Amino acid sequence: MLLVTGGTGFIGSNIVAALNEAGRSDVVVCDFLGTDGKWRNLAKRQLADIVPPNELMHWLSSRKLQGVIHMGAISETTATDGDLVIETNFRLSKRLLDWCTVNRVPFIYASSAATYGDGEEGFVDDDSLPALKKLRPMNLYGWSKNLFDMAVAERVAKGKPMPPQYAGLKFFNVFGPNEYHKGAMMSVLTKRFDEIRAGKTIQLFKSHREGIADGDQRRDFIYVDDVVRVIMWLLAAGNVNGIFNVGTGHARSFRDLMLAAYGALGTRPQIEYVDMPEQIRGSYQYFTQASTDRLLQSGYNGGFTSLEDAVKSYVQDFLDRPDRYR
Repeated sequence: MLLVTGGTGFIGSNIVAALNEAGRSDVVVCDFLGTDGKWRNLAKRQLADIVPPNELMHWLSSRKLQGVIHMGAISETTATDGDLVIETNFRLSKRLLDWCTVNRVPFIYASSAATYGDGEEGFVDDDSLPALKKLRPMNLYGWSKNLFDMAVAERVAKGKPMPPQYAGLKFFNVFGPNEYHKGAMMSVLTKRFDEIRAGKTIQLFKSHREGIADGDQRRDFIYVDDVVRVIMWLLAAGNVNGIFNVGTGHARSFRDLMLAAYGALGTRPQIEYVDMPEQIRGSYQYFTQASTDRLLQSGYNGGFTSLEDAVKSYVQDFLDRPDRYR
């Protein structure tokens, strides 16, 4: 039996789908379903149970599991309730780490590229405690994730007991099916797709930095299928430990992303560039790119989907269909 926390969410529901497709029906999801239709992310899935987060530790007290995949978190970068974020993202994560350690259960969890802050320290996934302490996340969410990464790193550094396998994953700009409930936190492609399909002109930010063209602000966009492939590899490998970046290692521009969507639909691009709001110009990131060396050196050889192929798959298999869910 496998536990997937946050299993009704974006990445979590795609993990559940992959487990089902691999022949596993003994999957337990821990999450709140809420009232925003998140249940649709799992409408095609077979589950052994759905456990509310506030009942999780009691539920675990009498269970034997083959692995915990901990994706559950308050992931909004605009979150402001510090007490709730710390309880959800930090303290619950520590309790799960403790349980997996005592019960000898593999533990794979979601960290975030938000831990890197403005990128001043680079995007190298050095998981030593001194390196993690140098990071300066720019929001509450990123800070909570780095706080847990440091807790993990400290246990390792002091030689304290750990699960038989542990892996923290710093996700970069993930996009793909089942992100529709995320509202403002959806990927730019998902937000703009209906406008693109309707033939409307879409807006991207002008550049306010010398040497960078309008719309050429770059991110490490990674398709959710690639993220899931990494997690499935970790589950199969069983002996890979550490905190790893999960990105493609190739930054692409927002303009590239939009042009790929137009290409997938076979329509003429209609893009205009507008001034970036003054209040965010000073803190806006113009570039993020994962260093993937540690993941590759650990044995991962599943590859990464090109931006154009990923967008084509997302558009043609999901966004441009009546049923957009996986």
